[in-house]
Amino acid sequence: MKKLFIILLIILFLINGCSYNQKKVCFEKNCFSVKLAVTDEEKISGLMNRPYLDKNAGMLFVYDNEDIRSFWMKNTLIPLDIIWINGNMEIVFIKEDAQPCREECPSITSEKKAKYILEINSGLVKELNIKVGNNVNLS
Repeated sequence: MKKLFIILLIILFLINGCSYNQKKVCFEKNCFSVKLAVTDEEKISGLMNRPYLDKNAGMLFVYDNEDIRSFWMKNTLIPLDIIWINGNMEIVFIKEDAQPCREECPSITSEKKAKYILEINSGLVKELNIKVGNNVNLS
């Protein structure tokens, strides 16, 4: 009985942990299941060292305020499209096809302030016709 109780607690913890750190980001009818990067550690590691990202998945970096934000691709193994989103949930900058980098990686900086940064697989911005000025739905 005690083992069953412990197993149920572990399952409950895993279910709650997964749902807490997952959100959906939608561009009209096209939605991505995203892992949130909220803590400094999560933001620093981002999608580093991941060999694969599902087509409808991504990572959403969440900040407390809007500011000019820089990203780089150090130790990232897959090319990404990076989308900067302001507090009004409007796309303010896009970097398509950011390439992996191992050393001396250039920074990619938005010219406008952003509160959220979304990383998705390279090529999806073009395929889904995502553009600066589009609105984003976060749920």
